[in-house]
Amino acid sequence: MKFLNFFIIIFISLTTPIKADLNKKLIKQLEDGKKLIFIRHAYAPGNGDPENFNLNDCSTQRNLSVDGRKQAQYIGKFFIKNKIEIDEVLSSEWCRCKETAKIAFKNFSTNSFLNSFYSSKYEKNKDKQLRELNKYISNHKSEKNLILVTHYVLISEVLNYGPSSGEIVVSDKNFNIIGSVEINF
Repeated sequence: MKFLNFFIIIFISLTTPIKADLNKKLIKQLEDGKKLIFIRHAYAPGNGDPENFNLNDCSTQRNLSVDGRKQAQYIGKFFIKNKIEIDEVLSSEWCRCKETAKIAFKNFSTNSFLNSFYSSKYEKNKDKQLRELNKYISNHKSEKNLILVTHYVLISEVLNYGPSSGEIVVSDKNFNIIGSVEINF
């Protein structure tokens, strides 16, 4: 047992500097601009949406918890602290994404190509959304970073990566992942 505890302490002390170095490299990449920053909405307990889900009624949706709102604040602070320039913030039309974007960045606009297609009700939109997202990214010419607040299912489909709630996943315009940052609260 002592050996196991010793091993865990050594592992933690070795991986912490590695994570710090990776974050520094990622922040440097973000300072260079022209990155896509996918953010999975902050913590909203549960999975999917209720049966009575209505896109225009937040009371029918799975929404951010108190911890999710704190996490969204930390997301915004991450960008301010690291002086990361942002061109624009786009959000899914789902309330948990809009609330994440509003708390973290204040100003944002919605775009349906960032919506979830997790439920059978919306899965028919998947191919159209992916085409529209690709077209938007191809036409985006800013020197600054583009933030996309969206859902697990879209990030997983586009980047072949499963983010946690509130995780920031950075890619280039060809959807090659550069790195990620988990925002803990």
